[in-house]
Amino acid sequence: MSYEIRWARDSEWSTTMKMIWRTFLKFEGQDYTQEGIRNFFEFITDDDLYISFLRGEYQMMVAVEQGKVIGAGSIRSGNHLSLLFVDEAYQHRGVGSNIIARLCDYLRYEAGECFMSLKAAPYAVDFYRKMGFTAVKPEEEYLGIRVTAMEKPLE
Repeated sequence: MSYEIRWARDSEWSTTMKMIWRTFLKFEGQDYTQEGIRNFFEFITDDDLYISFLRGEYQMMVAVEQGKVIGAGSIRSGNHLSLLFVDEAYQHRGVGSNIIARLCDYLRYEAGECFMSLKAAPYAVDFYRKMGFTAVKPEEEYLGIRVTAMEKPLE
């Protein structure tokens, strides 16, 4: 498989959010209440999030194969990983791991951060453990969304 990982372009926002929504429903939606599903949808469709992206405050990397966004991961609040998703057809092929590696390199070498934080959905906790993240709090639920706070040192 040949794909490129790079910073997302403005024109890719909508298709990226649609891929994230489809993937969320397929793999994570069953772990959330209706309130959680609604809140997640409102988060990814919020105009303020898009405006933050346009301003460079919500940085997003995408994996692109032949013009199609097949994965995405973003950084907010300095060093917090947000919305790491890989299209179903491309999972278990290293796309998510490669996005995380690129974001970690950016945080370490360009942003001067010493760790990456995230809030993992139940479906993703084991994946993040394999990537070197450790839980720093037990699972929590907020507005119907279940997450485990995790961190990884950037060495």
